Amino acid sequence: MGDTGRRSVPEQCPPEQCPRQEPPAMPRLALYALAVCVLAVAAAVVSFVQGSWLGVVWVLLAGLSSNMAWYYVRRGRAARGGRVTG
Repeated sequence: MGDTGRRSVPEQCPPEQCPRQEPPAMPRLALYALAVCVLAVAAAVVSFVQGSWLGVVWVLLAGLSSNMAWYYVRRGRAARGGRVTG
């Protein structure tokens, strides 16, 4: 088949020298959820200023996305070994 150019990793190696198996996805998902939250709040303000009751839907979406952002932040801290309270 041929050489892929990758080094072989021994079965037992120190954690600082072993490559990670998968990238941490929690901070990225938390940032996406936070961006959705900010945009939903802006859309709610615009809707209410224009006199539309559709802003209620945007407020609900902002609440959902803020909870998702908080969840992913806490999940990331717990995965890194940080203390999670509550």
